Amino acid sequence: MAAPAGLDLTFLGHQTWHITDGLSTVLLDPILAEAFGAGNLQFPIWPPRSVNVAAMPLPDAVILSHEHLDHFHLPSLNLLPKSVPVYTGMTTPAAVTDAIEILGFTVHRLDHATPLTVGDIEITLYPAGARTLFWEQRVAQPLVRLAGTTGNDVFIGVDADVSDLYIEQLVDGALAPPRLAIVSNNAQTVPYGALGADNNLLPGMDGPRNRKSGLEILNGLLIDYCKPLDGVTDVALCGNGFTAPRSPHGPFLYADHRALAEAANSLQHLFRVHGPRPGDRLTVPHATDPITTSRAEWVQLDQTAEANAVAEQRAFLAGPKQVEPSAITEPLSQERWETARALLAEELPRMARELVATRMGALASGIHDYLHGPVGSRRAVLRLLDPLGTEGSIESYVWNITGPTWELVKSTGREEAMAAYPFGIEIYYQDLIAVFEGRAQIWDVVGGSYQGWHIGEPLDSPVYALFAVYGEHQRPDLAARCYAHSLTALGYTQDAAA
Repeated sequence: MAAPAGLDLTFLGHQTWHITDGLSTVLLDPILAEAFGAGNLQFPIWPPRSVNVAAMPLPDAVILSHEHLDHFHLPSLNLLPKSVPVYTGMTTPAAVTDAIEILGFTVHRLDHATPLTVGDIEITLYPAGARTLFWEQRVAQPLVRLAGTTGNDVFIGVDADVSDLYIEQLVDGALAPPRLAIVSNNAQTVPYGALGADNNLLPGMDGPRNRKSGLEILNGLLIDYCKPLDGVTDVALCGNGFTAPRSPHGPFLYADHRALAEAANSLQHLFRVHGPRPGDRLTVPHATDPITTSRAEWVQLDQTAEANAVAEQRAFLAGPKQVEPSAITEPLSQERWETARALLAEELPRMARELVATRMGALASGIHDYLHGPVGSRRAVLRLLDPLGTEGSIESYVWNITGPTWELVKSTGREEAMAAYPFGIEIYYQDLIAVFEGRAQIWDVVGGSYQGWHIGEPLDSPVYALFAVYGEHQRPDLAARCYAHSLTALGYTQDAAA
C-alpha cells in the first residue's frame, strides 16, 4: 500500500472538519445536520449546505474538542456507525461522555502526552491556553500530522488561545511551526439595531461604531492569534458559521471567509490565507508544494438560500431597524406555573452566590459610586419579562451583594432601572425556566431573547457572567437535562447505556 501523499481537510461548515490521508479518516466536531441546537431551537449552518453522510467517507475516529452545542451535536453523532470510537480531552464534562455512550459509542479520553494514531494520521490534543476565557477552558486543540513527521503539521486552534504547551514545544524546537493553522472567527458581529451578545442598553454605549469591524477581526485572527505560530505558511479561517434563529438580518457580518481571505492576502505577506466554504477540500502535501483546493461532491451548498439571506442582510444594513427580543421557548401552561415558581425560588439564591465570582461580580462589588453618587448594596437588577399569567408585565429582582441575594422589588421602567442599577438583565421568564429545566441552554437565550446593560468593559457584561454561571462547565446537571431531552427525541433512554 502506497504511503500517504499528504492530508486532505474537507470543511463541512462552521468548525467541522473531515480529515483523511486517503487511507484513514478522522472527523472533528461533527455537525452533519443542516442546523444544530438544544431542544426545538435550531441554528442553521452558514452558508447553508447539506452533507450526504451516505456518500461521505466514513471516519475511523471522531474527535470532540469540547462540549459547546456548536461542536457537540447528538443527532449528528447518531448518523455515524456506533463502532466508530470517539476521542475527547481530559476535562470534557462527564455528562457529555455519558450521553455519547447512551447513543452506543465508546468514548476515550486523551491527554496531551498521548498522541492518537489512526492509521498514519497522528493527533495530539493540546489543552487551551491559560488566557482562554473561563467557559472555553475545556477546549482541546488538535495538532494533526502524518505519524513520525513534522513540518507539514496542521494546528486547529479551536475557540481558545493557542495552547501554552504547544507554544513551548515550538520554542524548544521539539516541533516545527505548523504548515497550516486553522483559526476560529467567533466575532458573531450583528448589524446595528440587531440583537447581539455584546449590545449594551446604556445610553451612548451602542451604535454602528460599537460593532466589531472586519479589520478588527482580521487583525485579531491573523496578527494577534498567529503571533506565537511564527513560521506558519498558510492560515485557514472557519467559525461564524451559523445564523441566529429568527434573525431578520441574515448571517453575521464578516462571515464570508472567502472575502476575508482575499482581503487578507492583499494586505499582508506573512502567510497565505484560505477562506474555505462548506465542501472545499484543502490538500496539505507531504512535500513543500503549495496547498491546493478542490471540492467534495458529497457536500452541496444551497446557493438560493444563501443568496436570499445575503439579500436580507443588505436590506437590513440599508435600512437599520431596532429588533425587539421575543421569547425563544413556548409559554408555560398553567399546570406548570407552581413548579416553575418553585424552581425559580430554588435557583435564584445559587445564581446570587455564583455571580460574585464573575467579572461582573468583581466590578459590581468594587464600585462605590454610580450616576447619582454613592451606590448602595443593590448592584444589579434581573427583569423577568412576561411572568406567569401576566403577559406584558415585568417581575423584578435586585442583587444585594451583602447576602448575596436576589430580592423581589416593584418593577419600574427600563430607564429608571438603568439609572438605579449599574448592571441589568432582561430575559423572558419562560426562557430562564427553560434553562433551569434543560430545555434550552444559556447560549440559546442570549442569542434570541436577552437584553442588558453594564458599566466597564465588554467582558464585565452580565452576558459573560451568565455564561460563566450556566455554561456546561459550571452546571453539568443542566447540560445533562438538555442531553436527556435530545436523547429522548432520538429514541434513546438513560437505560440504553446499561
